[in-house]
Amino acid sequence: DAELLFESDEWRAAFILNKQKPPKTPPRLNEVVRLVAMLGGFLARKGDGEPGVKTIWQGLQRVMDFAAGLKYARELDE
Repeated sequence: DAELLFESDEWRAAFILNKQKPPKTPPRLNEVVRLVAMLGGFLARKGDGEPGVKTIWQGLQRVMDFAAGLKYARELDE
Protein backbone atom coordinates (compact mmCIF):
# COMPACT_ATOMS: atom_id res chain seq x y z
CA ASP A 1 0.00 0.00 0.00
CA ALA A 2 1.41 3.41 -1.01
CA GLU A 3 0.19 5.05 2.19
CA LEU A 4 2.90 3.20 4.10
CA LEU A 5 5.39 5.82 2.83
CA PHE A 6 3.35 8.51 1.06
CA GLU A 7 0.62 10.79 2.35
CA SER A 8 -2.58 10.88 0.33
CA ASP A 9 -1.70 14.21 -1.33
CA GLU A 10 1.75 12.92 -2.25
CA TRP A 11 0.69 9.81 -4.14
CA ARG A 12 -2.14 11.73 -5.79
CA ALA A 13 0.38 14.38 -6.88
CA ALA A 14 2.51 11.66 -8.51
CA PHE A 15 -0.47 10.60 -10.63
CA ILE A 16 -1.53 14.14 -11.51
CA LEU A 17 1.98 15.21 -12.53
CA ASN A 18 2.18 12.14 -14.79
CA LYS A 19 -1.16 13.18 -16.35
CA GLN A 20 -3.01 10.17 -14.98
CA LYS A 21 -6.23 10.13 -13.02
CA PRO A 22 -5.54 9.17 -9.37
CA PRO A 23 -7.39 6.05 -8.20
CA LYS A 24 -9.97 6.30 -5.42
CA THR A 25 -8.11 3.79 -3.25
CA PRO A 26 -4.38 3.92 -2.45
CA PRO A 27 -2.34 2.17 -5.16
CA ARG A 28 0.52 -0.24 -4.63
CA LEU A 29 3.78 1.26 -3.39
CA ASN A 30 5.80 0.07 -6.41
CA GLU A 31 3.42 1.86 -8.80
CA VAL A 32 3.85 5.19 -6.99
CA VAL A 33 7.64 4.81 -6.77
CA ARG A 34 7.81 4.26 -10.53
CA LEU A 35 5.60 7.32 -11.15
CA VAL A 36 7.86 9.39 -8.89
CA ALA A 37 10.97 8.08 -10.68
CA MET A 38 9.42 8.96 -14.04
CA LEU A 39 9.13 12.55 -12.85
CA GLY A 40 12.87 12.41 -12.17
CA GLY A 41 13.72 11.18 -15.67
CA PHE A 42 13.22 7.40 -15.44
CA LEU A 43 11.87 6.17 -18.78
CA ALA A 44 10.28 2.90 -17.50
CA ARG A 45 11.07 0.93 -20.64
CA LYS A 46 10.83 -2.84 -20.64
CA GLY A 47 14.57 -3.49 -20.20
CA ASP A 48 15.37 -0.55 -17.90
CA GLY A 49 15.16 -2.43 -14.60
CA GLU A 50 14.40 -0.57 -11.41
CA PRO A 51 14.82 3.21 -11.02
CA GLY A 52 17.91 4.58 -9.33
CA VAL A 53 18.27 6.77 -6.27
CA LYS A 54 18.93 9.96 -8.24
CA THR A 55 15.80 9.69 -10.40
CA ILE A 56 13.65 8.89 -7.36
CA TRP A 57 15.12 11.84 -5.45
CA GLN A 58 14.52 14.27 -8.33
CA GLY A 59 10.96 13.01 -8.76
CA LEU A 60 10.30 13.26 -5.00
CA GLN A 61 11.28 16.93 -5.04
CA ARG A 62 8.63 17.63 -7.69
CA VAL A 63 5.99 15.55 -5.89
CA MET A 64 6.63 17.22 -2.52
CA ASP A 65 6.38 20.71 -4.02
CA PHE A 66 3.15 19.86 -5.82
CA ALA A 67 1.65 18.18 -2.74
CA ALA A 68 2.50 21.26 -0.66
CA GLY A 69 0.72 23.38 -3.26
CA LEU A 70 -2.36 21.16 -3.08
CA LYS A 71 -2.41 21.45 0.69
CA TYR A 72 -1.96 25.23 0.57
CA ALA A 73 -4.73 25.61 -2.04
CA ARG A 74 -7.06 23.52 0.12
CA GLU A 75 -6.34 25.77 3.13
CA LEU A 76 -7.15 28.88 1.10
CA ASP A 77 -10.63 27.49 0.33
CA GLU A 78 -11.46 27.06 4.03
